[in-house]
Amino acid sequence: MNIFLVGPMGTGKSTIGLLLSKELNFPFYDIDKVIEERAGANIPWIFDIEGEVGFRLREQQAIAEVTLRSPSIIATGGGAVLNAKNRENLSARGMVIYLKSTVQQQLERTAKDINRPLLQADSPRDVLTTLMIQREPFYDQVSDFTISTDKRHPKSVVTEIVKKLQSISV
Repeated sequence: MNIFLVGPMGTGKSTIGLLLSKELNFPFYDIDKVIEERAGANIPWIFDIEGEVGFRLREQQAIAEVTLRSPSIIATGGGAVLNAKNRENLSARGMVIYLKSTVQQQLERTAKDINRPLLQADSPRDVLTTLMIQREPFYDQVSDFTISTDKRHPKSVVTEIVKKLQSISV
C-alpha cells in the first residue's frame, strides 16, 4: 500500500515521511526532491525560470509516475492538491494522510528556509493564511484521515499514523 502525505509547507511531510518509511520499511519519495533531481535545479530556480505553472506541470508528472511505485511513502508539495489529476492519482493509488498545522506553526518551521519561493514576500503570514484558505478544502477532500502536527515531535506523529493504519487494516 502507498501512503501519501499532504498538507501545507512546514507541517513536517518530509521529516515524517522519512521516519515513517523507516518504521514501515517502505521506500520514501519527496516529490519536491524528485522534481529537483529530474530538473537538475532547485525549486526556487524552477520557479524563477518556469514560474509556478512550469513547476506545477513538473509536479503533476512526478506524482503520476511516483504514485505507481508500491509500496511507498510519498510526501507531496503543499500545492499538489490544487491539481485535480494529482488528487485523483493520490486517492486512487493509496492512503492519503493530511498533516495539519496552524499558520503560526508553519511560520516557525519555515522562518529560515530560503527554498520556499512562495514565502519570499513582505508578509509570509499573509501568504500562508491565503494558501490555507485556498488549499484546505482540497486537503480535506483528498485525505483519508487528518493528523495535527502542531507542537509535536515527528516520532509521536509517526506513532499515531502507524496506530491509525493498523486499526484500518484490521
